Amino acid sequence: MNPYQLITVLGPTASGKTAFAAALAHRLDAEIISADSRQLYRAMDIGTGKDLADYVIDGKTVPHHLIDICDPGYKYNVFEYQHDFFQAFAEITGKGKLPVLCGGTGMYIEAVLKGYKLLDVPQNPELRARLQGKSLQELETILKSYKVLHNKTDVDSAQRAIRAIEIEEYYKNEAPEANEYEPLNSLIIGIDIDRALRREKISRRLHARLEEGMVDEVRGILDSGVAPDDLIYYGLEYKFLTLYITGQLSYDEMVSQLEIAIHQFAKRQMTWFRGMERRGSRIHWLDATLPAEEKIEQTLTLLQQTTK
Repeated sequence: MNPYQLITVLGPTASGKTAFAAALAHRLDAEIISADSRQLYRAMDIGTGKDLADYVIDGKTVPHHLIDICDPGYKYNVFEYQHDFFQAFAEITGKGKLPVLCGGTGMYIEAVLKGYKLLDVPQNPELRARLQGKSLQELETILKSYKVLHNKTDVDSAQRAIRAIEIEEYYKNEAPEANEYEPLNSLIIGIDIDRALRREKISRRLHARLEEGMVDEVRGILDSGVAPDDLIYYGLEYKFLTLYITGQLSYDEMVSQLEIAIHQFAKRQMTWFRGMERRGSRIHWLDATLPAEEKIEQTLTLLQQTTK
């Protein structure tokens, strides 16, 4: 077996994966490639939890890629991510450095590690017209009827569900002829956080972000000209804060519903990661409460073994 081509650090939201990945990359003089479907967007900082301070260690910024590459309102997709990832991967390895893939968007991670055959799926106006007006629950039921390729983890708004159905419908009739990218041999580290601790951290972090100005961040994006529906598309913080700002939810309703949605999102992330294991990916789970140095040492030991 060849040596690992990269390290992947994954885990649910609030598990501490970014801080760990940055510390690991700093130790290895490596560079990080983000696998977060919303940190791609400029100006969406507090709500996506970019925590850019985590990348600064001992006064030095750990190089990171695929953060702040799109403007709010743009509908980025996994096809684009796969291409952008491999461009960053080639750039990093070309410098003789090791890439560290870090994030919680399972579909993005699997798409690059397994070299998924993907197509650039166009919009289907007829299908969209038929689905318009259906509830999120109805759309999720339709989506479940497909042999799902799409990452259901992020399907928490009607727009995203419609896009997921659009993708599945396209793949029924159009199949990629060949893999564009080869699978990668990655050491996969999962940050394992106890459910109760995860829930506590999610709740605490949500209130901290509200105090940091998350409402003003979302209001500023809306004021810049991004349509409310386009911001709702991104789900979670941007969905519920937009509903609050546009008068569809009270502040207390927004906080309560958002907190529940984030807990559900973290649960779906873990379901995806367990699915990755069933599909053949070996994930080495490390206790989130271990000191960073101990997690790094365990990772380095695994890295030296150079076999899956």
